[in-house]
Amino acid sequence: MAEFYLGLDFGTSGARACVLDQAGAIVHESRTRYAEPAHPHHWRNALFDLLGAIPLEIRRDLAALAIDGTSGTLLVTDAQLEPLGPALLYNDPRAEQEAALVGNPQFGAASGLAKRIWLARHFPDAAFCFHQADWLTALLTGKPGITDYHNALKSGFDVEKLVWPDWVTALPGGHWQQAVVTPGETIGSLNPEIAQRFGLDPACIARAGTTDSIAAFIASGVSRPGEAVTSLGSTLVLKLLSDKRVDLPSNGVYSHRYGDLWLAGGASNTGGAVLRQFFSNDALTLLSAQMQPDCPTGLEYYPLPCPGERFPINDAALVPRMEPRPASDMLFLQGLFEGMARIEALGYAAMTAAGAPALIRVSSAGGGAGNVAWTRIRHLQLRVPVEQASAIEAATGAASLAKDGSRLLLNR
Repeated sequence: MAEFYLGLDFGTSGARACVLDQAGAIVHESRTRYAEPAHPHHWRNALFDLLGAIPLEIRRDLAALAIDGTSGTLLVTDAQLEPLGPALLYNDPRAEQEAALVGNPQFGAASGLAKRIWLARHFPDAAFCFHQADWLTALLTGKPGITDYHNALKSGFDVEKLVWPDWVTALPGGHWQQAVVTPGETIGSLNPEIAQRFGLDPACIARAGTTDSIAAFIASGVSRPGEAVTSLGSTLVLKLLSDKRVDLPSNGVYSHRYGDLWLAGGASNTGGAVLRQFFSNDALTLLSAQMQPDCPTGLEYYPLPCPGERFPINDAALVPRMEPRPASDMLFLQGLFEGMARIEALGYAAMTAAGAPALIRVSSAGGGAGNVAWTRIRHLQLRVPVEQASAIEAATGAASLAKDGSRLLLNR
C-alpha cells in the first residue's frame, strides 16, 4: 500500500501544504492565505482548509505529518485549547520590559521567553502557552504540552544540555514549560474525530515540528559546514551549517542544534514585508526585469518595515533608512534589493566572526529565491555562489521531517 507524508508550513501571511510519496517526490501542493496573521482562529481555518484540499486518495493513505511555524510566535489558550486572545507574532515588540527582566541580550523583546513572561502577566489563568506549530499539532492530536527543541530555543531551553534551566523555570510563566523532544520525534496518532472528519488514516501519526526557517533549510538539502540557506520571505532569515555552536547575542547570532552539527542563524526584519509596502507582485516582476544589477545605485538603504531590528544589528529602536527616493521606481527597488543584500552579507560576516566556518555557498529559499536580479545583487555582495535551493518551500522540509522523522537530522 502506498504511503504519503504531509508537511504544513505556517508563515506570516499564509500557510502551505506539501505531500511526499515514499520516494520523496512531491505528489500534492496547495496554499491558502489568512487576513489576520496574529489571529489563531485564522491559522486553524487554514489548517483545516489545507487538509480538506488534499485529494481523498492521498488523504486516506497519509502515514505521518509535521508542522512548522514562525519562530517566536506564542499564544495562550484555555484547557480546551481555545485561544484567549491574538498571538504575539515573531516581531511583536511589546515585551520590552519583560526582556529587561531577563537581562540577557539573547532573549530580547522578540524572543519567546520575553513573550511568555508578558503573557503570564496578562493571562495568569491560561492553561497552556504554545508556540504556533505546537498549538496546531495539539489541535490534531489532542496532546498539548509538547514542543521541539528548535521552537524552544528562544523560549530559554538549553539545547546543549537538553534541559529547561532552573532560572528560566523560575520566571513568570514557568508553570507552562513544555516537554521538549527532537524535531521529527513521534508525538502520537491523530485525534479520531479529526481523522474521521477529513478521511485520514486513523493510524496516521503526528511528528514534532520545527520552525519555518529550519524547515526551509531541511528542504534545501544543504549538508556541509560553510553552506548556508537564506530564506527570502516576509523577513530575511540566515542559517549557516557549522561544526560548532556559535552565539553572539549582542548581534542577534544564535545556534540551533542540528543533529551532530549546529545551525548558526539570525533573522533580520528586512525582507518581503518591506517590498510589499511599496510594490505589488506584478510590479516587482516588471521592475526587476528592467534592472542592471552590475550597476549599483549608490543608495545606502537599510530597509525595515518599521523601527526595530534583531540581526545583524540588535537594536529595538533602529530607524529604517529608505531615503532619498529616486524618481525611478526601478532604481528605488534596486536600492532596496542592494540594502537587503548588504544586510545579508553583514549577517554572514557576523556569524563567521563569532566562530562559524567561512561561507562557501548560499542556497536561496522563499518567495524571493527566483528573482534573478536580486540573486545577482546578492552574489556581488556575498562573493560566493548563490543558487536557488533544490526545494524552496518550507512545507517540503516539514514533509521530509514527517517522512524520515528525527533521523533526518542525525543522518545529514
